[in-house]
Amino acid sequence: MSTTELQTSPVGGRYKWVALSNTTLGVLIASLDASIVIISLPAIFRGIGLDPLAAGNIGYLLWMILGYLLVSAVMVVTLGRFGDMFGRVRIYNAGFVVFSAASLALSMDPMHGPGGALWLIGWRMVQAFGGAMLTGNSAAILTDAFPASQRGMALGVNQITALAGQFLGLLAGGVLAAIDWHAVFWVSVPVGIVGTVWSYRSLREIGARQPARVDWAGTATFTIGTSVILAAITYGIQPYGRHATGWSNPKVIGALAAGVLLLAAFCVIETKVRQPMFQLGLFRIRAFAAGNLAALLVSIARGGLQFMLIIWLQGIWLPLHGYSYESTPLWAGIYMLPLTAGFLVAGPLCGYLSDRYGARLFATAGLLIVAASFLGLMALPVVFPYPLFALLILISGLGQGMFSAPNTSSVMSSVPAGRRGVASGMRATLQNSGTALSIGVFFSLMISGLASGLPHALSSGLQAHGVSSGTADQLASLPPVSSLFSAFLGNNPIAHLLGPDVLNTLSPANAGALTGTTFFPQLVSGPFHHGLVIVFTTAAIMALISAVASLLRGRPPATPHTAE
Repeated sequence: MSTTELQTSPVGGRYKWVALSNTTLGVLIASLDASIVIISLPAIFRGIGLDPLAAGNIGYLLWMILGYLLVSAVMVVTLGRFGDMFGRVRIYNAGFVVFSAASLALSMDPMHGPGGALWLIGWRMVQAFGGAMLTGNSAAILTDAFPASQRGMALGVNQITALAGQFLGLLAGGVLAAIDWHAVFWVSVPVGIVGTVWSYRSLREIGARQPARVDWAGTATFTIGTSVILAAITYGIQPYGRHATGWSNPKVIGALAAGVLLLAAFCVIETKVRQPMFQLGLFRIRAFAAGNLAALLVSIARGGLQFMLIIWLQGIWLPLHGYSYESTPLWAGIYMLPLTAGFLVAGPLCGYLSDRYGARLFATAGLLIVAASFLGLMALPVVFPYPLFALLILISGLGQGMFSAPNTSSVMSSVPAGRRGVASGMRATLQNSGTALSIGVFFSLMISGLASGLPHALSSGLQAHGVSSGTADQLASLPPVSSLFSAFLGNNPIAHLLGPDVLNTLSPANAGALTGTTFFPQLVSGPFHHGLVIVFTTAAIMALISAVASLLRGRPPATPHTAE
C-alpha cells in the first residue's frame, strides 16, 4: 500500500473503542508525570541529598518542573507533523517506548547532590519527549477512528483525562513520595510497558500519510525560540540584585527579546517554505484560531489556579488546621480532588452533548463559569470553610470540563483530515506553553504581592518572638521567593530562614512558636491574600477573554475545510 493510500479497514466498530482506551492511557500517564513531581519534590531532593532552597539551588527546583513542560511545549507540534508524514500510530507507539525507558532511568538515579539533580532533569526531558509523541498524535488518531457524530465524546474523554491527570499527579506524587521517592518514577514503568505492548498489537494506521520534507529551518527557529523564552521565565522568577524577581535582569530581557525575534523569523519562514512544520494557514479557519486562542488563555489561567491552590493549602490552610508541614503535600492533593471530579464529570458529558448541539454553547458557558469561580475564590477569606472552597473548585472543574472537551472537538473537526496530526500538535503546543507561561506570570504576580507586605510583617513578627532587630531586618530584606517556594514544597519557611544558629539562641517557647504550624501562616495571610487577589483577577480576565474568543468561533462547517 502506498504511503498516501488510506487503509480499507472501516472506521468505527470495536477498533474506535480500542483506540480511545489506549490513547487515553497514553495521555493520562504523560500528563500525570508532568505534575507528579510537584508534590514529591521535597522527598526527591531529600533522597538525592540536595537542599533546593539553598543559594544557587532554586534553578534545580524550577528545571525539575519546567524542563518537562518546555520539551512538551516545543516538541509536540514537530512530532504531530511527523505523525502526518510517517504515520500517527507509528510515532505514537514509539512514544510509549521512549517514555517507559526514561521512567526506568529516572527511578535508578545513581548520583547525589547536583549530579543527581541533573540526571533527573535530563531524563525528565527525555521522558517529556516520549510524552509529546503520545499527546501530539492521540487526538489525531481518535479523529481518524471516530465518526463525526461521536468525535466530541471521544476527544472529550481523551482531553479531560489529560487535564485530570495534571491534578491526579498531585495526589499520586504525595502518596508515592510517602513510600519512597523512587516510586514516583518507577510507577510509570509497568504502565508504559503495558501501553507499549497494547498499542503495538492493537492500533493501526487509518489516516492518510502526507509525505513531505522536514522543515529544518522552521523546526530549529521554533524550538530554539520557544526554549529561550521558557528558559528566561525560570530566571525571571528568581531574584536579581535587590529586586524580588529577575525581570529587570538584562540577560532575562535579552533572552526574551532573542526568543521573540526567533519566533518572528519562524513565522516568516513558515510562509516561505513549501511544506512548513507549523501550518499557519490553519489559523485562517475561524473555529481553529478562536478555539486555540481560548485554550491558550485558559491553560495559563489553569496553571495559575493549580500552583496558587497548592501554596494556599500547603503554606497556610493545612498548617493552621493542625497538619504538619511534612504531611501537607499529600493532603493538598486530597483536598483538591473536587477540582478533578468536576473535570471528569463535565468533560465526557459535554463532549457528547456538543456532538448534537455544537461546541460554542458549552465552551463559552464553561468559560463564564470558570471566570465566576475565580471571583468566588478571590472573595474567600484566607482561612476558609472547606465546604465552600470545595464547591468553588468543583464549579471551576465543571466549567473547565464544559469548555475543554467541546473546544477540542471543534478545533480538530475544523481542519482537513490530512492536517490532523499537525493540528493536534499545534493545539497541544499552545496548551503546554500556556502551562509553562503560567509559572512565570503567576509566580511573578504573587512574589510582587508578597514583596509589598511580607518584609514588615516578617520583621515585626520575628522581633516579637525574641529575634534581634538586626537579624529580623536582615531576614525580612531577603527576596520572598524562598519563602514562597518553601510553602510550595510543604516546608516550614521560618525554620529554613532562621537556621539552627539563630533558633538555638531563643527560648524553647519562642523557638517552638516560630517553627510551629501557626506562626508563618498567620504572618503571611495578609500579604498572600493581596497577591491572591491580583492573581485571580488576572485569571478571571483571561477566562472572560477566552469566552469572547469562543463565542466568535462561528458555527461548525458542514464538512471540514479543505484549504491548506
